[in-house]
Amino acid sequence: MTPEGDFAVCPVCGERRPARRRPLFVVTGASASGKTTVLPHLIAELPDCVVFDVDWLIGPFRRACTYGEVDWPAFRDGWLSVAHGAAQGGRSAVLLGPFVPSQLADLPALRWQSAVHFAVLDCADEVRRARLEARSAWRERDVDSHLAFAAHLRSTLSPVLRTDGPTPAATARELAAWVRTRASAPGHRGP
Repeated sequence: MTPEGDFAVCPVCGERRPARRRPLFVVTGASASGKTTVLPHLIAELPDCVVFDVDWLIGPFRRACTYGEVDWPAFRDGWLSVAHGAAQGGRSAVLLGPFVPSQLADLPALRWQSAVHFAVLDCADEVRRARLEARSAWRERDVDSHLAFAAHLRSTLSPVLRTDGPTPAATARELAAWVRTRASAPGHRGP
């Protein structure tokens, strides 16, 4: 099936089925940027969207992979498919996870999104370091790689929203305004 507007069209027989497409919103950030902390506030701010923490599917994907390693491109494509499923109910998806545009560019399910918008959650390096060091011992703590990823995100994507000053609720309000502005842009039909 091939997307044509809000339809999926069979390239062989021409059959057309409804297949709404909505914008996808990705709230990215290196580890300890505040994605999990902002999540419940963002859910409350965006009742017209479905808001997910992408980590919720890591366990099921790990169990589904033959050798216990997550197939990360398949994992990201799975989230694009979940977002397309949300669009069938007329709702855009907001994914909180460390995705970047290049990781989504060649995935099959990307064609079912009307647009993809990225925002970055960020904090000062010393704040990130303290947050990572305060985490439970079982959690991964490669501080230097997280600092490098954070520097890459803040230099390549915008907007960048700080989480080391505003409250999580204030950051969520700012993110919700960003979503609403892009969802109401020409060519989009609401969040």
